Amino acid sequence: MSAIKYPFVTEKAMMVLDNNKLQFIVDTRANKYQIKEDVVKTYGFPVKSICTMTTMKGLKKAIVTFEGEDAAHEIATRIGLV
Repeated sequence: MSAIKYPFVTEKAMMVLDNNKLQFIVDTRANKYQIKEDVVKTYGFPVKSICTMTTMKGLKKAIVTFEGEDAAHEIATRIGLV
């Protein structure tokens, strides 16, 4: 099971990109440890912290903070967000 479904892209999500954070829609059954493992395995950058929440549409959203200075910008560029 892959914990990450797809990146969550909104204006607010792009604003927190400057704080080295990316947002993803994840599987509702995934816990923070599984999400962290999947992000590190997929993108290759160490994760500092993860905050999860359920959206009004019933989706689970994870806000991932990375340890490296420009890790979020590098990942956003790789997946075509920036």
